[in-house]
Amino acid sequence: MTVTLPSGISAEADDLSIWPASTTRLPHGALAVGGVSLAELAERFDTPAYVLDEGEVRERCRTYRAAFPEADVLYAAKAFLSRAMVRWVREEGLGLDVCSAGELELAVTAGFPPERIVLHGNAKSPRDLASALRLGVGRIVIDSASEIARIAAAVGPTGHQKVMVRVVPGVSAGGHDKIRTGTDGQKFGLSLTDGSAQHAVARILGQPQLELVGLHCHIGSQITDCKPYVTAVRRMVGLLARLRDAHGVTLPELDLGGGHGIAYRPGEPALDLPGLARRVYAELTGSCAAAGLPVPRLAVEPGRAIAGPAGVAVYRVLAVKRTGEKVFVAVDGGMSDNPRPALYGVCYAPRLVGRRSAAGPRTATVVGRHCEAGDILAADVELPGDIHPGDLLAVPVAGAYHLSMASGYNLVGRPPVVAVHEGAARLLVRRETLNDIRHRDVGD
Repeated sequence: MTVTLPSGISAEADDLSIWPASTTRLPHGALAVGGVSLAELAERFDTPAYVLDEGEVRERCRTYRAAFPEADVLYAAKAFLSRAMVRWVREEGLGLDVCSAGELELAVTAGFPPERIVLHGNAKSPRDLASALRLGVGRIVIDSASEIARIAAAVGPTGHQKVMVRVVPGVSAGGHDKIRTGTDGQKFGLSLTDGSAQHAVARILGQPQLELVGLHCHIGSQITDCKPYVTAVRRMVGLLARLRDAHGVTLPELDLGGGHGIAYRPGEPALDLPGLARRVYAELTGSCAAAGLPVPRLAVEPGRAIAGPAGVAVYRVLAVKRTGEKVFVAVDGGMSDNPRPALYGVCYAPRLVGRRSAAGPRTATVVGRHCEAGDILAADVELPGDIHPGDLLAVPVAGAYHLSMASGYNLVGRPPVVAVHEGAARLLVRRETLNDIRHRDVGD
């Protein structure tokens, strides 16, 4: 089948493989997501704005449940959380992984069962722990030796709390140095190699109000290869066997964390989820059989892989500047609503939406409006040569770590989140206004 591309759009730019499955082409170069035109959403809700496809989120939850039918699938709330997201995840049968009292309180007040929630964090505040114990979270993941006494004291002599230990298994994986968390020398977890994890387990077993139910590890983020997970399973099962031999305990749970990689541009690799499930289960059952252990109940924690591909960020072009051979396209957002390119060098694939261009493509760099030279949303991408102020640009794979990492830089206000589903759009999170910013400033 031969496809005729619109003028001014390269084959890569017209590739919708990384967009939500509901994305469709409309006349005159427009796109619709969830049955709603992105141009119409920009007119209705203004720009910049995040658009989240409810159907894509739900389908990705179901894909995880199908791949890991015997495991606990916990959505990592840090990727994106709202009351609607809480409901979608709950209705699709997932648990929840939270990192703060704020995420926890939002989830529970939105109706999420606290017993299906796991609390993480390398530096849990007194408020985090108090909220977790008051609300009755299912698991608290102990990240440092000092937390053991703190949690035990907060639980009290007659209380009870299920806990896990976060282990650093010595596995290096992830798309950037700043998101590799499975090796020694970073802030998370207790080392397997220096004995810190084993020592923590011994201390927890001496606290009768703490019930150690399993081990946890998280080896990194944006991982697209199954091998590091297989290695982590082998090392974690080895630790389970040593703990059984040393203390006579058989821990029933093993949480492998998340970090499952997705494609941000057409042609980029993504983690093979069914392949991951097959290889992880094969290694888990084989290693446990060799060690004479029962197979623990597995847990995984996808966040980006569920929310990321379901989101689209929509911007309006404010200026086009040609400096020598370089073309800069400045939009009305930037690092305040997406700091990830500046932090991790993430490469996105923006696309002109709302009109059809007759101009040929030209390499350009999409930049934000902020007072930083590093405020770049997408470097060296192909856009129509006649792009001009007033045009709309849409950036796919924008559902994870955008609003959750958004800042108040330059006091521009954080964008809204709009859900689309079956031809209808509704506001989930309203735009942060100047009044919101002024009301927080209470001094003079």
